Amino acid sequence: MQRITKLKKIRVLVGSKNPVKVNAAKIAICQLFPDIDIECIGMHAPSGVPDQPMTDFETREGAINRVKYCRNFSATAAKQPDGESVAELFIAMEGGVDNFEYGPATFAYTVVATQNQLSVGRSAQLPISQSIYKSLVAGEELGDVMDKLFNTNNIKQQGGAIGLLTQGHATRESVYTQALILAMAPMLNPELYLD
Repeated sequence: MQRITKLKKIRVLVGSKNPVKVNAAKIAICQLFPDIDIECIGMHAPSGVPDQPMTDFETREGAINRVKYCRNFSATAAKQPDGESVAELFIAMEGGVDNFEYGPATFAYTVVATQNQLSVGRSAQLPISQSIYKSLVAGEELGDVMDKLFNTNNIKQQGGAIGLLTQGHATRESVYTQALILAMAPMLNPELYLD
């Protein structure tokens, strides 16, 4: 990470074209490196899990798969005209649900990586009703269920279920931003995380 802090510009490759995820990544990295120019680029990165992950494990695997795809893409892609690599940081987020002993909830996993390091974080979780969870078990995606319940359109690329269920006091972007900042801890303090 010391190499990154010496850069004038950090290129971040985000494993999604969803503007909420790309913006959350940019906000998080800008907060951590306020004096460095941050360029965030979203790209399609397959998760390798269902569109609506239904377990903690699936959700985490989806985020890891997306960030690994971005990292591999960067490693095999041609370098920039200035000789620099496609990106210095790779970020992915995957939202999912699970039915815990205390009830169903939605949450996200965030993964931040460099070419040599990978850190996994997890957001806070939002309780969801049994009726919402049953719709998900039946094969619907959370964003679609929320659009029906709240008469919204494409809420997953806006405030998400989080924004709707908290009446705007938190949003999908704000939760992702916090989780990404927390996931960066090992990269900000590498000497503390050596094995």
